[in-house]
Amino acid sequence: MTAIPETMTAMAISEPGGPDVLRPETRPVPHPFEHEILIQVAAAGVNRPDVFQRQGHYPPPKGASDLPGLEVSGHVVALGRNASRFQLGAAVTALVAGGGYAEYVAVHESNALPVPAGLSLVEAAALPETFFTVWHNVFERAGLKPGETLLVHGGSSGIGTTAIQLGRAFGATVLATAGSAEKCAACIELGANRAINYLKEDFVVAVKDATEGRGADVILDMVGGDYIERNFDAAATDGRIAQIAFLNGPVVEVNFNKLLIKRLTLTGSTLRPRTAAFKGALAAALQEKVWPLIESGAIRPRIDATFPLAEAAAAHRLMESSGHIGKIVLTV
Repeated sequence: MTAIPETMTAMAISEPGGPDVLRPETRPVPHPFEHEILIQVAAAGVNRPDVFQRQGHYPPPKGASDLPGLEVSGHVVALGRNASRFQLGAAVTALVAGGGYAEYVAVHESNALPVPAGLSLVEAAALPETFFTVWHNVFERAGLKPGETLLVHGGSSGIGTTAIQLGRAFGATVLATAGSAEKCAACIELGANRAINYLKEDFVVAVKDATEGRGADVILDMVGGDYIERNFDAAATDGRIAQIAFLNGPVVEVNFNKLLIKRLTLTGSTLRPRTAAFKGALAAALQEKVWPLIESGAIRPRIDATFPLAEAAAAHRLMESSGHIGKIVLTV
């Protein structure tokens, strides 16, 4: 194994602003502390929170790296004290609280998972952020059960493509919204029973039609805005709505009487500031219940585009255009 250098190249946020504020910097290689591993990064996923952080709207939690990047894949090159989950040289993918846009990153060993058999390191880098998020919100918080109907907003996004596949794999009927014929076709290809072009159809009407008037048992929403109350209309009685972002804004006037009448549960969460122990429990659940599905080929991350680390600004421009289907990944 090659010697670990003292410094590395990272893409840093020079100031809040547009994609071009992402600039290369020389940084010290992080040191793995107790129960941490040091990963030589091969690839890093690009996610919407990275854009929000770059814009100055999503500061890293206390103690986290100021560098963007919430998921990586690569090889373990150093072990912190009492770290024993992986051996040196192991190929891993990991959820990190920041620092992914770099040549090296340190992370608690419990927040890393072995690269699933049959996946490349680029594909593996596209797993953690979306799979941890969907598993926790759709299955743990909203309690999706086999035979229920799941409505996924933003079906062609990284989160959406993951939720569609996981929903179908665990026995749900999946409905998805997307903003073009091409994106709707991709949702169907990934396993959605019906894709709704929200520019041409009212998703509330479409969901009612697809469920014979019942509505969706679980709704995964990252849109917010006027979707909040419309989700109440689209939900089944005793339905559960998991809110994970507010792309159309968090402030809106809502008639919450519908929440009471239909006995709805509205829940939400953010993943980044949660403890290493909490994320480790999610990792363990994924390794037990989802990793076998990935290794069997039943589920596979959809990669839209890759960019070299130095071209992180171009990757962000694609993310902000919403022209992608699936994940965007940086290669190191």
